[in-house]
Amino acid sequence: MSDYNDGSKDFLIGAIIGGAVGATLALLFAPKSGRELRGDINVGTKQALEKADEWKDIAQEKTVIYTGKAKELGSEWKDKGTEFTKSAVDSTVQFSKDVTDKTKTVASDVAAKTKDLAEDVTEKTKETTKDIVDKSKETAKSVKKTSKKVKDDTKKAAKDVADKAEELAEDVSEDVKDGVDEIKE
Repeated sequence: MSDYNDGSKDFLIGAIIGGAVGATLALLFAPKSGRELRGDINVGTKQALEKADEWKDIAQEKTVIYTGKAKELGSEWKDKGTEFTKSAVDSTVQFSKDVTDKTKTVASDVAAKTKDLAEDVTEKTKETTKDIVDKSKETAKSVKKTSKKVKDDTKKAAKDVADKAEELAEDVSEDVKDGVDEIKE
């Protein structure tokens, strides 16, 4: 805006000087007497000063008008900047809140799913442990039964062997007696 004011000021000064020089030259080259010429110069100078005064007033009025417009535009831009900043801050705050809420929701969901999974694993571990214990007991009973049967079978076999050995011993003893009796005879 200061470049515009400097240009207006230069133009105004140039117009005044140009007008004064032009008026002076016109009066100097006009075919008049000295008294008439001086009077015309005075009149021309007064007219040039009045015209310069009018231009000065116009320039001041325009300066006031443009200054007011500049202030209005500056105020509007300031208001728009403030609104934009407020909007950006509000959007950022809302975005942060949304992200925080979403993060909390996701964390809560993950925690709940992890808890459910841990409970499922614990329950399946308990069931598996119970099944293993039950099968171990059944296997132990089966081994005990089998062991008892083997023991019983072994006792029976031992008794059968002992009985057979006794029978055989009796048979052999009788045979030996018979053989001895035969020899004695």
